[in-house]
Amino acid sequence: MSEQNQPATPHCPVSSTQQFELESKMAMVTPVTPAPHQPTLKIPVVLTEQTLQIVVESDITLTPAATEIKRVTKNVFLEQVKLVPVEFQAIKNSDFFFVTKAKLFVSGFIRKNIEYATNSCSAPLQDIIADVSFNGFQELKANDFLSFPLLAFRKDNSAAFLNEKNQIVPRLDKFFFQNLVKYNEQPFGELVAANFFELDFSPVMASPEGPFSTLREKIVLDLTVKVLQTQQVKLSGSTIQVLNIPEIADCDC
Repeated sequence: MSEQNQPATPHCPVSSTQQFELESKMAMVTPVTPAPHQPTLKIPVVLTEQTLQIVVESDITLTPAATEIKRVTKNVFLEQVKLVPVEFQAIKNSDFFFVTKAKLFVSGFIRKNIEYATNSCSAPLQDIIADVSFNGFQELKANDFLSFPLLAFRKDNSAAFLNEKNQIVPRLDKFFFQNLVKYNEQPFGELVAANFFELDFSPVMASPEGPFSTLREKIVLDLTVKVLQTQQVKLSGSTIQVLNIPEIADCDC
């Protein structure tokens, strides 16, 4: 056999294990309940998705002083997304109400990571983290909702009685009380997107290569949030409808 046809041998062999195909078959370990023709689901329902414009200004102290800003990265953290209803419309034949107007309160902070150079000709970049807080609210009207929030109110009733021996005076020592408490699903928020527009500068103009220790920031943040509420819905064909909730009539909201 010529040298041209000699088989190659591994120069740097490592241990290996050959894999073999395994036999398999369909398994049904967890029992499955047959779904009804129109199943009723309890799922998060999107109430609204809003882009809020937040404008903030802040001064950040740089220690040691900077001569040049190299990079600024940002993230947003939400501390609260709360929906406060202010107008309602009763739903016929039920104890529930549609929320047709509300205030959406949002608060949180922008986490900024600033990298900058000092006046040294050869030195590591400096790094500082700053949290810029913000808060505000937006009014939501009926046409701002994709689905209306649902609320049921508690009811407190009482009944008084006449004096059994004198039918023209009441009994002040005898009453009947009835209390109905409805427990509602709390609307909650979800962070979707944050779009930052930012201007950073020293409030006192520095000379070329001159140090500055204060960075003033003017930030415009387009913050997109989603508000949801867990609701009971009925799946019907290719559409989902809120269970037992009729169409809301046109209202001047």
